[in-house]
Amino acid sequence: GAVYAVLLAAGRGARMGGPNKLLADFAGKPLVRHALDALTASSVRATVAVVGHERARMEAALGGSGARIVDNPDYATGLASSLKAGVRALPPDAAGALVALGDMPGIRAPDIDLMVAAFMRARGAAIVRATHRGKRGNPVILPAALFGPAAALDGDVGARHLVETSGIEIVDVEIGPRASLDVDTPQALKTARKMLGR
Repeated sequence: GAVYAVLLAAGRGARMGGPNKLLADFAGKPLVRHALDALTASSVRATVAVVGHERARMEAALGGSGARIVDNPDYATGLASSLKAGVRALPPDAAGALVALGDMPGIRAPDIDLMVAAFMRARGAAIVRATHRGKRGNPVILPAALFGPAAALDGDVGARHLVETSGIEIVDVEIGPRASLDVDTPQALKTARKMLGR
C-alpha cells in the first residue's frame, strides 16, 4: 500500500480576516502552493487537494501540479467535511493518508519523506504525526484503519480528534518549528516570512 496526501484547501481562513489567505502572495506564489509543491516533490504516491471556498481561483492556484482536485460543496460545515471528501477520493491501494493543511508554508518534502518512512516502518499500522519539541503539529498520517472513522466525523473536527481517540499507536516525527507554523493570523504570516527568509 502507498501513502497519499490529502491537502485541505477548502476553507475560508476566517480568522485571518479579509481575502482568502490561501491565495495570498507568499514569496512569489500563492500560500497554498508552498504546501502543495512540498507534497508533490515528496515520496507520497499522489496528492488529492480538497477545494471549496473560491473554488475557481483555488483550482487555478493549484493548476499544473498534477494534484487531483476534489470539490467539497459542504466546506462551510467545517473541517470534517473536507477530510471526508479527501479520504473518499483515495484509491483502494491507499495504506495511509497524509493530511496536510494549506496554510503551512514551512513544510518541506524531506519532512514528509521522514514521516512516510516512519509509516512504512510501522507497516502502515500506526498514526504518524509531525512534532516540534515533542508538541503535536501537522501534517499527520492516518492509517487506512481510520478511513472509516474519518468518514463519520462531523463539524469542525479534523484528524486530531481521530488521533486522540483511536487507541492506535502514535509515532511522532520531530521536524522542528515547521510542524507548528500555520498562518492563521496576520502576525503568523510575518513570522512565517521571517522563518523562511522571505
